Amino acid sequence: MAKRDGLITHDGITRCWWCGELEDYQRYHDEEWGFPVDDDHRLFEKLCLEGFQSGLSWLTILRKREGFRRAFANFDFEAIARWRPASRTEKLLANADIVRHRGKIEATLSNARQACALAEEYGSLAAYFWRWEPDPSERPRKYDKASLAALGQTPSAKAMAKDLEARGFRFFGPTTAYAFMQAMGMVNDHLEGCATRPEVEAARAAFKRPS
Repeated sequence: MAKRDGLITHDGITRCWWCGELEDYQRYHDEEWGFPVDDDHRLFEKLCLEGFQSGLSWLTILRKREGFRRAFANFDFEAIARWRPASRTEKLLANADIVRHRGKIEATLSNARQACALAEEYGSLAAYFWRWEPDPSERPRKYDKASLAALGQTPSAKAMAKDLEARGFRFFGPTTAYAFMQAMGMVNDHLEGCATRPEVEAARAAFKRPS
């Protein structure tokens, strides 16, 4: 594996450094991360899983993602909102397929109810979240590892996190909000030289923003 400027080349493919040589991480990097998403259940899933990641690595969450999907009804927030929080929390705390953290589980159940309100107000979660897509003026001129390291809390991410907090969402601060933007394709943070960067750029160009 060759390394240079935040990039790695493995099996002839150049990628961002963070996925290393792990097949599941490489697949996530190549097929998901940064591609624009307008599916409400996937957006809610990412919002919740970013909260569960707090204090952990994304790889830990990624490897439990199917377990999370089974436990949380494929992140159908309307279905989750109908659950009885107290009894469901205890059941989920006994589920070894997910991260068993009471506060994060309770936040997910609460966030489902807030997501229903958002979808009703804006027509969809996608319409809400994509209104926070950063202005080009926020974006770095060069996409290298050093530039991205300075983007932990951007104005758009701070504003989105503040708005969600005011609406009652939990476990979703500015850093989490920016990671959400990266993963859901609201920005393209694949490094220059990464083989996936032009694919994501093309997908974003063709993407019809929800309204």
